[in-house]
Amino acid sequence: MRRNVTLKPYNTFGLDVMAAYVVSVNDINDIERIRKSGYWQVEKKLILGGGSNCLFLDDYYEGLVLLMNNKGISINELTGDRVMVSAAAGEDWTGFVQRMVASGYGGLENLSMIPGKVGASPMQNVGAYGVEVKDVFYRLHAMDLETGKLVDFEASECEFGYRTSVFKTELHGRYLILSVDFILQKQPVLNLNYGSIKEEISRMGIQNPGVLDVSIAISNIRRSKLPDPLQIGNAGSFFKNPVVHQLVFDDLKREFPDIVGHSDKNQTVKLAAGWLIEKAGWKGARVGDVGVHQHQALVLVNYGSATGRDIFGFAMEIQQSVKEKFGIVLEPEVNMI
Repeated sequence: MRRNVTLKPYNTFGLDVMAAYVVSVNDINDIERIRKSGYWQVEKKLILGGGSNCLFLDDYYEGLVLLMNNKGISINELTGDRVMVSAAAGEDWTGFVQRMVASGYGGLENLSMIPGKVGASPMQNVGAYGVEVKDVFYRLHAMDLETGKLVDFEASECEFGYRTSVFKTELHGRYLILSVDFILQKQPVLNLNYGSIKEEISRMGIQNPGVLDVSIAISNIRRSKLPDPLQIGNAGSFFKNPVVHQLVFDDLKREFPDIVGHSDKNQTVKLAAGWLIEKAGWKGARVGDVGVHQHQALVLVNYGSATGRDIFGFAMEIQQSVKEKFGIVLEPEVNMI
């Protein structure tokens, strides 16, 4: 247990926020010990993985921060060409995906290079390039922080949605995810129809791509568009891509012919939030030490000494600007703390 610890190394915005208490969780015994101590009685508790999808609004967190650092990956053969992979919540997501791809297991390759840890992946239902965690999710193992009881959650109990789950809504803060089970394929059907995946694979000179090729292609695309949090503070996509009815999209299309959207089978269209922000004039904009990245309008960056309130206020200005121009309200993907 450490007191009055800076969380700057533990959030990708690089905000110098102090926490009253911080403890590293390396295994379930660490949780049991802290639950029996007086520190557990503090009113506020925060589970922090990679800190890649959060924004601290204040300079001091008056509570207990649990840093998830438990490790472990196991692979079990199933019938047919399937495998079940169990990964501890504290495993680095990018490293985990790379290991699965290198082993030839398909299903996670489109989720390459997403910052964070395994435990946050079902909580956020992380997704990219036409794939979401729910597509390969089987089950997770968690601890009820109120009772200490160990509980399993099947996919149907997680209430997965676009960048959300039951763990971000009615069960927010109650369960500590310990590990996640995924079902992967030895002979997967590759998803190449989103974004510029096909173009990048073609540029690479690959004619018959495998999971490793797709992972490399997506990693190349992400590196070309997204800033490295180690170089400049950011939390990746700050806003969700808004989903509208097909009729709303048709109206927008008439007024803005080059608007970007992806239709689905439910008469809805997912709009490209980055396009909306760029067309509202914010791409590359900067106010003080807060700005919009010059190559990806969906990413807000901390150029050095911005505070959480600075970033939040800047984001709300963007939100209002997009609403005034398009009649669309952008919803933050980043969790406000």
